Amino acid sequence: MYKKPKRLQEGDTIAIISPSWGGPSIFPHIYHSGIKNLKRLGFNIVEYPTAKMAANELFNNPQARAEDLNNVFADPDIQGIISTIGGDDSARILKYLHIKTIVQNPKFIMGYSDFTTITTYLNQNGLVSFNGPSIMAGFSQLRSFDSQYQKYVQDFLLNPQETQILPTFTSYSDGYPEWGNIENTGKCKNPKQNDGCHWIQGTHKSTGYLFGGCIEVLEMLKGTAFWPEKEFWRNRTLFLETSEDKPPVKYVKYALRNYGVMGVFDRISGILIGRARDYTDEEKNQLEQVVLSVIKDEFGNSELPIVCNVDFGHTDPQVILPLGIRIEVDPENKQMKLLEEAFSNCI
Repeated sequence: MYKKPKRLQEGDTIAIISPSWGGPSIFPHIYHSGIKNLKRLGFNIVEYPTAKMAANELFNNPQARAEDLNNVFADPDIQGIISTIGGDDSARILKYLHIKTIVQNPKFIMGYSDFTTITTYLNQNGLVSFNGPSIMAGFSQLRSFDSQYQKYVQDFLLNPQETQILPTFTSYSDGYPEWGNIENTGKCKNPKQNDGCHWIQGTHKSTGYLFGGCIEVLEMLKGTAFWPEKEFWRNRTLFLETSEDKPPVKYVKYALRNYGVMGVFDRISGILIGRARDYTDEEKNQLEQVVLSVIKDEFGNSELPIVCNVDFGHTDPQVILPLGIRIEVDPENKQMKLLEEAFSNCI
């Protein structure tokens, strides 16, 4: 159904771009730490013009950001693309993308947060794209995570499996200590015990094609030409997560209600909610109650599987979610499994 990127190998070249915020120009030590860890996995790195562009210049040049993306996809010597960091305005670059060229040259492309605009737009146009760590937020901190997560990332990128159960990690961190202090390079905030996924609704297995991202960024796309058509939602497993801005629970309620009004909950196969960053335990409970009340009580979707507190998004470590790949959500056995490899077998 979707065009998959070729499998990655050690020695492949990964292009680094900044389609959102110019974080590398402000915190270069965090950026270089991420690049170093990516090289340790065996990849060659090419930094495109926007990668380290000054933040103000980058903001004022959405077309330049799009051109980097266009050029990366057109370059046969590039096998993958990873975003430096998120932001809040990448929706501005979408109209400048050469979507036909991009679709004709599928490549591994990954980021999260504001990068949601790009992963979801490419997925709607037939490509598998990846919601996962960025250079500054994820790869920079890679060696501060336990060996389980480091091996997970390496295996996902270089030794993909035909099917894969999404792992649950023993601990998590809400963000990073102050980046202005160079001594915090590569560090996460103090880890907390992870109590795992919360299976709040559903009794039967469901399967659907993964689609989603940061809930606030998706709100920026509603009503635009880059929002999915009504029938697109059929047989999707929707995943949503909140950013470091910590949107109020009411904000999430209103956003979910909007999905309900559009008929999305009547068409999707399941919904995954990422662990909410910086929420207290009480706020997380309130969030789950709101998710359930909107989907079940307001819109009558009482059988739709709902899983909360999943390891993706703005807390670390995060699983990689490939948009366009089929996932099985199994409430009885409390596991989620990717049902196909995210890469093509061609190398």
